[in-house]
Amino acid sequence: MSTIKCVAGHCDIPCKVYDPASFLVAGLSVLRLIDLIEEEHAKGSDNSKMQVIRLVMEKEKQTGIVKDEVAIIWGDYFKEAQLEKFPETHGVVHRIMQSASKCKQEPSQKAGSVLIDLLNTFAEMFWATKDIKTKRVKAPYPPAVDMVVPLLSSD
Repeated sequence: MSTIKCVAGHCDIPCKVYDPASFLVAGLSVLRLIDLIEEEHAKGSDNSKMQVIRLVMEKEKQTGIVKDEVAIIWGDYFKEAQLEKFPETHGVVHRIMQSASKCKQEPSQKAGSVLIDLLNTFAEMFWATKDIKTKRVKAPYPPAVDMVVPLLSSD
């Protein structure tokens, strides 16, 4: 009698569909959740304590998304040509990872703002490797901070 073994494998499909939007939205969510946590702490009620728990859980999830999405673009998209154009890439990504961890450790506006600044820098680098210009615009939702968007032509 033969034994059937389950074999699992993982391979990345080179679909070439990468976009910083996912990590930027997650980063903005982290900053907004920090705002909401601070508001609930100020209330001090039992209900607020439960709400803080829920907000912290979501903040953890969003910081995980930031880390995952940045790591995917950094590890899968950035190759030798992109790294030659932006030799500071590894340092920026490392600082993003540290900053996201800081946001997990403490809900501080300063840590959230640093994370957003680093994510915007990485997004600008990403788009520049594709020769796509960007601009910083105010997010149309709270926390209404600057975010990098690509300038796409309609041609």
